Amino acid sequence: MQTVPLEAPPRRLLGVLFLGTFLGALDIAVVGPALPALAEAFSLDARAVAWTFTAFVLANLAGLPIMAALADRIGRRTVYLTDIAIFAAGTTVVVFAPSFEVLLAGRVIQGLGTSGIFPVASAVIGDVYPPESRGRAVGLLGSVFGAAFLVGPAMGGIVLAFASWRWLFEISLPLAALVFVLSARSLPRSESVTPRPFDALGTVTLTSFLAVLVVGLSGLATSEPWLGVQGGRVGGAFAVAAVLLGLFVWAERRAPAPLIRPGLLARRPVQLACALAVGAGRVEATFVLLSDYTVTTFGVEPSRGSYLLLPLVAGVTVGAPVAGRLLDRVGARPGVTVAALLIAVGMGVVTIAPSLGVHIAGTVVLGLGLSGILGSSLSYILLSESSADERAVAQGRSTIFFSVVLLAGAALLAALAASATTASVGYRTGFGVVAGTGLLLALLGLGLRRKPS
Repeated sequence: MQTVPLEAPPRRLLGVLFLGTFLGALDIAVVGPALPALAEAFSLDARAVAWTFTAFVLANLAGLPIMAALADRIGRRTVYLTDIAIFAAGTTVVVFAPSFEVLLAGRVIQGLGTSGIFPVASAVIGDVYPPESRGRAVGLLGSVFGAAFLVGPAMGGIVLAFASWRWLFEISLPLAALVFVLSARSLPRSESVTPRPFDALGTVTLTSFLAVLVVGLSGLATSEPWLGVQGGRVGGAFAVAAVLLGLFVWAERRAPAPLIRPGLLARRPVQLACALAVGAGRVEATFVLLSDYTVTTFGVEPSRGSYLLLPLVAGVTVGAPVAGRLLDRVGARPGVTVAALLIAVGMGVVTIAPSLGVHIAGTVVLGLGLSGILGSSLSYILLSESSADERAVAQGRSTIFFSVVLLAGAALLAALAASATTASVGYRTGFGVVAGTGLLLALLGLGLRRKPS
């Protein structure tokens, strides 16, 4: 990937990338507060209105391999600006949606637009920043998600107190316009030095596999997901997904320029990064259930349960830039190992916490640990191990692993809670298993290089 020299200082460029990533993350953060208002406006039950989130995730996952491949093929700036424009178009559809079906179409467009924002932003950091300062850059970018989930719920509560749910999404439009203008001025132009043919068959089969898999996973969101697998829709979705996965593998073996880049996946640090993404997805799946856990175990009012996630999110926000600076100093191996141990400790405290105060302290430690993996380390490892023409694809691959496990993990933990003698016992058992996952992540971290070559 050949990059035209920057017209803007790297620090200003990082601010623009921060705003773009914040735009996509904020859209996810405000959906939670909007769901009750949407259910009332369109006369929906809880399962139907949940598709507001599921449709976004489905389109986001399906778009990831496409946007990542295009960014490495035709240039980061072009794809980034296109993604912002697609997101704005989808937001406009949502704001003016006359029916829930039209709103879902807008959410699909939004999800497709945001699918390339974070992978492309991370790839731009790899293009512009030298290896010795990438850690702090990706760390700051990783803190965006924590910041969005601190601002989003509060903003949602304020807006819904005075205006309709449409304003929650309309607020994103001026921010999208600002990000588009600043990105057009600041992002460097880039183009592939050796253009690769586009793997159309691989893209279609992988996108179809991810879409069908998400549909199947969404059907598991019940108290007994194994019964859902026996049902026609979910079991059929998994069967179709298995066939599509086989077709994808077959297509990649014959493609002149395969989408999965076998040379990239053959590198041990990249394999470890993908494994870390799987583990991190399993850990973050618990976040969905922590609010209900505090209600059933400590007697917290349901209206206050979601606010008790704020200390955890604050830990992610504060920890990501700190972890990034440590990566620049000591490298990925000690950074990931320490972060994983913090996850194990934090989740262990949550599992055995005798009081609400101890539980909250455990969530803060958990957030600090997760910020050291998701917030910076994964991007840092993949940028160190991938060439310029495969940086966006590498970032997209780890995001796919993380997202799929996140969806499945939440459903399985909910099932464990429902099948135990009490919900509290089920949750504690699941949290204990996740604490063990933190220890496994620490072992994986020991396999990484201390400093990139």
